[in-house]
Formats: sequence, C-alpha cells, structure tokens
Amino acid sequence: MSHPHAATEKLAHVTSNYAKDKFILQQLVNKDFKLRYRRSVLGVIWSVLNPLLMMIIMSFVFSYFLRGSNVENYPLYLIVGNITFALMNESTSAGLRSIIDAAPLLKKVKVDRWVFPVQKVFSAAFNFSFSLIAVAIVMLFFQVIPTWHIVWMVPALLLLMVFCMGISLLIGAAAVFFRDMIHLWSVLITAWTYLTPIFWDLSLLTNSSAPWFVIAVVKLNPMYNYIDMMRCAIVYQTSPGLTVIVLSVAWALAALALGYFVFRKTEHKFILYI
Repeated sequence: MSHPHAATEKLAHVTSNYAKDKFILQQLVNKDFKLRYRRSVLGVIWSVLNPLLMMIIMSFVFSYFLRGSNVENYPLYLIVGNITFALMNESTSAGLRSIIDAAPLLKKVKVDRWVFPVQKVFSAAFNFSFSLIAVAIVMLFFQVIPTWHIVWMVPALLLLMVFCMGISLLIGAAAVFFRDMIHLWSVLITAWTYLTPIFWDLSLLTNSSAPWFVIAVVKLNPMYNYIDMMRCAIVYQTSPGLTVIVLSVAWALAALALGYFVFRKTEHKFILYI
C-alpha cells in the first residue's frame, strides 16, 4: 500500500511537470510567431493576405475547369480548403524537423521532447486563426451569412489538430533516425495536395465514371474529411455527414495513438542521433 505522503509528492511532481511543459509551449509558440514576422513590414497581415491572394489566383485559373461541377460560391469553397490543408501542411512540415532543430536545447536542458512537435501544431493553429479573417472577408464580399452550423468549425479544428499532433510526433521521431524523411515528406505532401479536393470537387470524379476504388481512396483521405467538416460549417452551412464525423474522429485518434507510441519508444535514443 503506497504511503499518502509519497502519493502527494508524485502528484506535486506531475503538476510541476505540467506547469513547466505548458510554460515552454507558450514560450515556443510566442517565439515562432515573432520569428515568422520579424523584419516584415506587413507582419501578421500576411496571414490574411496570403490566403486571399491564393484564392484570387486559383479561382481565376481553376474556375474554368470546374464549369461542369456543382460547386457553388467557388472562391469561398477554395479558400476554406486552402487554409485547412495549409494548417496540416505547416504543422507537420515544421513538426518533422522539430526534434532536429531543438537539438542544442535538448543537449543542455532536461525537457519533455514531445513539447516540440506539439508546439508546431499550436503555432500553425494560431496562424490559422488569422486566416479566418480572410474567410470572413470573402463571406462579407459574397454576402454569405453564417448560420449556427458554423459551430462545427470548432470540433473540425480540434480533431485536425489532434491528427496533426499524431503525425508530427510520428514523422518527427522518424526524421531523427532517417534524414531522408525530410525529402520524402515534401513529396508526400505534394501528392496529398492533389489527392484532396482543395481546388476541385468530388463530383468531377463521380460524373466522369471514375472507378469506385479511386472515389473510395479520396473519401478515406483524412484531409478530405477535415476539409469537408470545415466546408459544412462555413460553405455548405449544414451538419457534416455521420461517415465524415466518424472518419475524422478515427483518423485523429489513430494518428495520435501511433505517433505517441512510436515517439515514446524511440525518444530515449534521440540524443545519440541529433
């Protein structure tokens, strides 16, 4: 039977570690934010301008090819898909190098290593919040009035962040041992971009009589489901389908479980490779 005093000390230790990790997360997010816009004239305004400019360019280019699709309000459809995918791209690409880049600190200070890939997800989510200003501008321009379905944006964002944390833990650990992972991930992200209906619509596949397994692969794609949840909240103004919700939750939990398992199994060897 454990002594009450020992249990109290253990609880105090856990609480102290939690407070320390929380403080480090906050400091790292603040540092990333300051570095991102250091010596920039427009600063954080770029987080609004960038998705707007990309939307204008891509709308001009791709709207011609989508004339036969069922996409309504294509600019809004496009910008929501863009910023959602960009959140995943930014957080995982930064999480990929998070342990390697933190090598000087890890060699000097004892800190929980998981903080670094997870911090990259929070930094990307913080930047995503500014991108929503661009979405609001587009909605205002096209006179799209949000409904109560906008609340679906919250679980969609949280699930996407959990998914990104799991992926960042997984590939962040892998990159420590296999530097080729850095180059491989950029290739995978490019392929993932075209596999996800960001600037195109799924009806293009169904109307072209594409094989069922191609459509199934797209629908099983994690980013298809997270983007669809976001679009249901903002563009379609309806509740996402049950299948989309279930798959979004499943992908988030599976990614986090796998990422956490691999990270914890390998983190004790990081110091030998960084």
